[in-house]
Parts: sequence; C-alpha cells; structure tokens
Amino acid sequence: MSRPRWFFFLVALLTSPWVLFAQTARPKLIDAHIHHNGDPAFLQKLVAKLDAMDGLALLITAPKDLKSVTSVISQHPNRLICLGELQLDDPVAVSLVDRFHEAGCRGLGEITSALYNYDDRRYWPIYERAEKYGMILLFHTGIVNRPDPTIPTDISVDRMRPTTLDAIARRFPKVTIIGAHLGNPDYAWAAEMARWHPNLYFDLSGSSLIKKQDDPTFWKSIFWWSGVVSPHTPAGGPHAFEKLVFGSDVFNGELEEFDRELDRYHKMLDACGVPKAAQENIFGGTVWRILSPK
Repeated sequence: MSRPRWFFFLVALLTSPWVLFAQTARPKLIDAHIHHNGDPAFLQKLVAKLDAMDGLALLITAPKDLKSVTSVISQHPNRLICLGELQLDDPVAVSLVDRFHEAGCRGLGEITSALYNYDDRRYWPIYERAEKYGMILLFHTGIVNRPDPTIPTDISVDRMRPTTLDAIARRFPKVTIIGAHLGNPDYAWAAEMARWHPNLYFDLSGSSLIKKQDDPTFWKSIFWWSGVVSPHTPAGGPHAFEKLVFGSDVFNGELEEFDRELDRYHKMLDACGVPKAAQENIFGGTVWRILSPK
C-alpha cells in the first residue's frame, strides 16, 4: 500500500535527533568535549559508561564517521549528541555545516589549527551559518600539543588565543561558544571575557587542573566576581564559576581520562567552595539549557 507524502515527513520528524532529544530527561552529567576516535568499539564503551552514570556526551565527529555515529545516536539519543568536526580553512566548510545540521549535529568542534585568527572575517560565513542553525561552537584555545616535532606544520597558538573569541561572541550573539582549556595559560583573559559575554563558556580540560592540583584555590582569583555588586560586573549574574562547563577532552579512545578529569573538577570546585547548585550547572545544567528547545 502506498503511503501519502505527509506520512514519510512525519516519520522523519519524529525520529530526528532534535525531537528525540526533546523527549529525554535531563541527565546527571553532560560532557561537552569528547573526541570520537573512529572505532565503533569505543562508541559502545562510551555508551556503557554514560549509561552507568546517567550521562550525556557531546561527541566530536569527523565527516567520515558521521553516518556510523548518527546510527549509534539514533539508538542512544539520551547518551550521545553529535558535534561536527570542521576545519575553518576547508573550502567546503559552509556546506559542511549544512551537512552536519541535516544529520542532527548540534554544534561544531573542536575547531583548531586555523591558518588565520579565529575572528578573521574569512570565517564569518561559517559562523553565520552556525548561528542560523543555533549551533554550539567548540574552539580549542591556548597551548596545543605537538605529536611529532619532526613534521613541519603551519600551526600557531597565537591564532587560537581566547581573545580571538571576543569579536565572535559580540558579532554572533545567538551562537553559544565554548572555549576548550580556558585558554591555557591565558586564564584571566578567558574568564574576563566570559564574565561579560552571556554566550561564552569555557571548559578546564587538559593540563591546567594537573598543573594547579597543589594550588586548587588559585581558580578563585580567576573567577572572582561572585556576589560583587559594582557597575563593573554584570548585574544579577550566576555564580562566577558557572562560566565553566565540564569537558573531559577524551581523545585517541583513552576513556580512562573521563574519570580522571571528572575527579579533578570535583576536587577543584570543592576546594574553591563552589555551591552545590552552581556545580550542578557546571556538570550539566548549563549545557542542558543550551541544548533544550527554546
């Protein structure tokens, strides 16, 4: 029996990642920064871990893995959400944003290693398209690793400073930006921009919490403005530490880093006396509100 055209439209709508997400309850934990290594076995291990803790992960997915990842997401919509991996200098970057959106990805990332500063106007059409779709933009900020020093590369951390996100946050106010690594080591710059930009957040993944593990209250000097009443601070804003979201930066399939980073976050936030309500937002509430239908 032939089906009317509206039937297929309805099926597609009800099975889309956007609708499935809207039907799920808020998880206990959201990891806003996990890299898929292309191995299907990793996805199964990740889903099992998320099931055990009632977690949700924003999974950074390369175009070549998009079909397989979205297939897994359709089976576990309450555990995985796609972030499309994109290079700003890719000549088909704008159309790739369309492709990621059509596949149900809710953002782009981890954006890194650009040939020009992140705020260069060459990249504005990409950000405009992301803003049209209400996407999250996850940027690498600060120092970057060098896996093989014998290979010449055109990479400069100067192009990836957290200050390059300032103009993007101002020019594209409907885009939510997450800067990975809190601009390591430009923490103060990163936090000061997040203080004024309601659409800018950072994660503290990477080496920073290891570097400062013997001085965890250092971060109170970075996120200093809670409860400060002044013309120089945003009025009625959330706790200063709520400009952080949790991100583990798991890559190369090393899922053990998830637990290590989660432990580092908890120790730092507890040492800094961050209230329970603020911690709940850091570990999921903030990202959940960003993802939820407006």
